[in-house]
Amino acid sequence: MLLTIVVLDSVGAGELPDAASFGDTGAHTLNHTLQAAPVALPNLAALGLAQVPTVQTGAATIPAVPAQGAFGRMREVSPGKDTSTGHWEFMGVQLEHAFQVFPDGFPPEVMDRFDAATGTGHLCNRPYSGTDVLLDFGEEHVRTGQPIVYTSADSVFQIAAHEDVVPLETLYAWCAAAREILQGEYAVARVIARPFRGERPFERVNEHRKDFSLIPPPTVLDALKDAGQAVVGIGKIPDIYAHRGFTEEIHTDDNADGIARTLDRMRRAAAEGTSGLIFTNLVDFDSRFGHRRDPQGYSACLAQFDAALPDLIAAVPAGGALIVISDHGNDPTWKGSDHTREYGLLLAHRAGAAGVDLGERATFADVGATAADALGADWTGPGESFWPLLT
Repeated sequence: MLLTIVVLDSVGAGELPDAASFGDTGAHTLNHTLQAAPVALPNLAALGLAQVPTVQTGAATIPAVPAQGAFGRMREVSPGKDTSTGHWEFMGVQLEHAFQVFPDGFPPEVMDRFDAATGTGHLCNRPYSGTDVLLDFGEEHVRTGQPIVYTSADSVFQIAAHEDVVPLETLYAWCAAAREILQGEYAVARVIARPFRGERPFERVNEHRKDFSLIPPPTVLDALKDAGQAVVGIGKIPDIYAHRGFTEEIHTDDNADGIARTLDRMRRAAAEGTSGLIFTNLVDFDSRFGHRRDPQGYSACLAQFDAALPDLIAAVPAGGALIVISDHGNDPTWKGSDHTREYGLLLAHRAGAAGVDLGERATFADVGATAADALGADWTGPGESFWPLLT
């Protein structure tokens, strides 16, 4: 049996009940994006998006059509609204405490060790937009060769460097050194390499981005691998789980590449009769458009995925399933440039599962529990499988 899970990174489905504590009351990534920049999403609507609670329908955007698949939404119980928190919960890790954040920048105890590891100084060291930081510090970095270190509302230590000034191998080595430093009381969820190129205002090289994650506790991915199943991570998925629990990893450059590689891997698995999980993250919604508060780009990205959805559904082999989810919100009409605390989207295709209401799932961990159930892995951690509703 082949199960494919595709994460539409940051395509949130409306504010969670605790959104007020995150300053996100009223956020709704899907609704606000389509209000600001309407595009037609007929295939997502037909899969079940039109039936998801609070998602606004309209003839020019999401037509109110019967669901040909299964639909619902998911609560995130872990305290956070970032990539690592959401993805870890998908695979059965519910955090009791939020990952550490550094709203005033990183302390000397961290930066002195980092400077010693790199053999140079650093620039910035405070929360910043990923594009604004290049405008304000990019030219000084080119002159001095010092890495630009910045963070955000998420638990991240980001290192930006120009590819003509700092070779990628060096940037990745600096990130690995930072990952070793940022443990214990200074642990952050991810250290992120942020290479850029060109001249001011500069261009981020997203295809060379690399994440260095904390090592998660045992996840459903480990259980699947231990059960002898193929576990294929596509895009930044392997980075998020510190490369634990995978039998194959496939790098992608952007959403179009991620979709193409997912389709190729699905078709190959079907032809070979492979059993296992294909797990893909499509990050452009978040990194290129959500954080940059670009609803037009976000809508175009949604339309691109909608156009690819029939091919993804057609590639599902007999007995298999496709699950489409999201890990948090990033409302491109919202204030600031940070993620928004929202429900996770939940859509699924499986033969015979038309019109199935999956309801409001109590935790993102239901995704992992479903994967374990479908693929016969031993999982006793959090989550309740919705696989019986798809069979």
